[in-house]
Amino acid sequence: MVLHLSRVSAQWWHRAPADFEECAEAANKSATQEEKTAALAQCSSKFAGRRKPGGGYTYYDFMQDRSFDIAGPNPTPEEQKYIDEQYSLYLEKQRRNNIAAALAKQQELQIEQASLKSEITGKIPVPQERPKVLQQPQTAGEARPRLRGNTCPRHTFSCEWPRLSATVNDLKRLFSSSPGRAKKG
Repeated sequence: MVLHLSRVSAQWWHRAPADFEECAEAANKSATQEEKTAALAQCSSKFAGRRKPGGGYTYYDFMQDRSFDIAGPNPTPEEQKYIDEQYSLYLEKQRRNNIAAALAKQQELQIEQASLKSEITGKIPVPQERPKVLQQPQTAGEARPRLRGNTCPRHTFSCEWPRLSATVNDLKRLFSSSPGRAKKG
């Protein structure tokens, strides 16, 4: 019992580590690897901040993938409040970015579908309607076909051809009814 009391009274002068780095230094002096690992885990749970090379401390928030400067080895309540506010802003920004990305993707799909439709309809030939010629009952003096309505513009080959053909046929009949033809037959 006396020996036990001397140990307790001898630890009053032993001070606790001030930050993670001092704690990790002490943990590295542990005898076994398991003790070192356990001691480092305990250091990580005690101290959130890490020493910066130029002095001061920094806190790394893995949720935001961002570091914050803090006054001591652990954030004060005001610093923790600021970090939490920044996290809320980060989440809002992420939400807006996700919405914008979804809208952009939707617009891209609509544009792609529209271009596919135009490619498909652009490759399909659209039939064009020809002018239709109606044959009227021919009388002895008239052998020309008439066009349906006035849909055919003048001086176009497709509209003039039936008239030209009818004129040629009239000329053939005129010359074929000559007396020389009756002698051949």
